[in-house]
Amino acid sequence: MNTAALYKHRWTLIRMPLALFAIALASAVWWWWNPMPPTRLTISTGLADGAYPLHASRYAEALARRGIQLDVQLSAGSPQNIERLQAHPATADLALVQGGFGWSSAVGPDVPKAPVQTLANVDIEALWLFSQGAPLTTLNQLGGLRVAAGPEGSGHRNLLRRLLAQDRVPPEDIRWSELSGLPARDALLRHEVDAVFMVAAPRAPGVEALLAAPGLRLATLQGTGAIAERNKYLESRLLPQDAMGANLPSADTSMLTTPTHLLAREDLHPALKRVVTAVALEVHGQSGPFHRAGEFPSLRASDFPSAPESRSVMLRGPNLFERHLPFWWAQVAERLLLIGLPVLLVTALLLLLVPAWLRWRLEGHVMRWYGELRFIEDDLASQNLDVGGMELSHIHNRLRRMETAVATMQLPEELAQHWFTLRQHIEFVRSRILEYRGR
Repeated sequence: MNTAALYKHRWTLIRMPLALFAIALASAVWWWWNPMPPTRLTISTGLADGAYPLHASRYAEALARRGIQLDVQLSAGSPQNIERLQAHPATADLALVQGGFGWSSAVGPDVPKAPVQTLANVDIEALWLFSQGAPLTTLNQLGGLRVAAGPEGSGHRNLLRRLLAQDRVPPEDIRWSELSGLPARDALLRHEVDAVFMVAAPRAPGVEALLAAPGLRLATLQGTGAIAERNKYLESRLLPQDAMGANLPSADTSMLTTPTHLLAREDLHPALKRVVTAVALEVHGQSGPFHRAGEFPSLRASDFPSAPESRSVMLRGPNLFERHLPFWWAQVAERLLLIGLPVLLVTALLLLLVPAWLRWRLEGHVMRWYGELRFIEDDLASQNLDVGGMELSHIHNRLRRMETAVATMQLPEELAQHWFTLRQHIEFVRSRILEYRGR
């Protein structure tokens, strides 16, 4: 198809295909390169009597206000939570995990190397050890006792095994019970177990039940600073008297603590990482028995690599769209800016430039013949040219070929005036040749 036909049908042959291609390109980029985030997430928590399900329920409420559904899964503890994150395909998008299961833990090759990231450290968990009678002061005293430390594979039992190994207490010296929380408290009161060990936040239902139970004593472990020095994921903190209520505890108690990590799959959509981090800031900003208001959430001393999106939210807050628009509309606006606007600008430029280039080419064809006429006029006007019969005949043949070419030239209607003007100029030059012949 020639240039004139393309220019004549530029709306159907140029502009419409360009617009359709732009829409297809923007849709493909939107769908594959930067798809909309899902609106349903799953979080793996822990045992029902711990603080993790409570945190997750608050996350679910906050996310629901943003149009995102959060499904809460109970689990046996932190190891199972990490397994769910690193499964192929993953069975959870988010998880709450106690400290000691990432790069700060020196427990050898059994540490899961999950492709996960920390969105925030959201809380402080303490290592709670309860017994009857005189409070325990060392972990060595657990040798030969019946200890309720949660089910096999739970974070409670894994951490206690690790600390007992450092004190050279073989695991087989402990008579393990899978009870935890309220059932463990009841078993301890009935003397069915001798001690209960938990890793939980102070407000976990199981911890509150054990603290409030008459006759049960919270261990006052000695050397908590030395234990924390050997285990970088632990920290020695003071639980003040009456921090949990009247006479709970009855005196200031030095406790071993570890952070609670809010983890996400590494391939979780960046927008979801941002919104979950914003929710964590909303949920966990208050003070607790072990920390002041504003200390959490944080990324200090994290056991896992921190997500860039969470660092951005903690430093600068949500981006402009997510700060002022509902979550779904914020994602639409972001994609319109990053995808739609560039495609629109490039398409608009092409819609202007391609027809203009075709018009320039058509006008160039006309101007080429004007140049030829200019050469002929220069030849006729030259003082050094001997305009004889042969020369005039040669010029006349050039004009005839030019006229034939111009007659077959296809130009759109808006360029028809150029075509008529060119033919008039050809006739004008021919008339001058006739004048020379008449001399």
